[in-house]
Amino acid sequence: MPGSNPLVSVIIPAYNHELYVQEAIRSIIAQTYQNLELLIIDDGSTDGTWQKIQEMEPECRRRFGRICFLSQKHQGPWAAINKIRLKAKGEYTYSIASDDVAHPTAIETLLRAIRSGNYVLAVGNEIFIDENGERIGVDEKFQAQPLPHAKYQTFCDFYVGETGIKYYQSEIFGSYSSFCVRNYIPNGYLILASARDQITLTKEAPLEDWFTHLQLSKMGKYKFVDEILFSYRLHQHNTIRDRKHMLKIANKTIEYEARLCEQDPETERVFQKATIRRRYLNLGFLRIYKRKYGKYSFICLNLLGREFSWRHTPFHPFRKKS
Repeated sequence: MPGSNPLVSVIIPAYNHELYVQEAIRSIIAQTYQNLELLIIDDGSTDGTWQKIQEMEPECRRRFGRICFLSQKHQGPWAAINKIRLKAKGEYTYSIASDDVAHPTAIETLLRAIRSGNYVLAVGNEIFIDENGERIGVDEKFQAQPLPHAKYQTFCDFYVGETGIKYYQSEIFGSYSSFCVRNYIPNGYLILASARDQITLTKEAPLEDWFTHLQLSKMGKYKFVDEILFSYRLHQHNTIRDRKHMLKIANKTIEYEARLCEQDPETERVFQKATIRRRYLNLGFLRIYKRKYGKYSFICLNLLGREFSWRHTPFHPFRKKS
């Protein structure tokens, strides 16, 4: 096994989070694991985010053996992450959004977990916080609720409750076939750098975290730690609140993955089986929608949790014509 004190590169892509970015940085400063380097990139923020980052430089230099702060014109998270990760020198990478908070033992705990076996990624559970850092929960639509009245209090509770699939305690956890259906991985995960370096993010797959998991799951196993290690902040500017936008970038991402699969018959077989089985968007008690991948599409209906779908073309989805 490599050294007992490996370097971990912490990456923070930042965009228009002047109210939260310093708290995110301080959560990394407070990590119990010591051998860290900090890399931050501001993706052309239009508020005071870059100034807030620069204010933290003296404190960061005292804490970390190496820091790298970059700023660029706004290009999107995929481009920002591609650029900053080229500066990383660690054996592992830990990523955190500039409005979230890592719990003090997060990196130490995940490092121990990922090194316990042949894993490419380790992750724990996460809770939700509001704009003021107060703990909250979510309802079935992933909308913020006061904690005593919330249906779900953690990220994992939400996904298990809404899908009925016990991802985190199942052998399917981290499998490629499960990611073909949805991304259910909490935020704040630790990745083996040698695996990470094989992935190039692209605007063709704009949901960069989902795309990352689709690729990583082809390389190795995932490890889940059943502990609260992260706080995900819900506020009015969360991208996840724009359901129309999320559907658009999710469709584009999975369409790109479908094209990638054509290069590997076995991967394509798994992809076909997984994506045909589940394709839906939660819009309420009645859900009607059309899923399209290239020239193939489905008309789907979901009524009170029960799903029905009809193929909209005479061709088998994703299968090339002979």
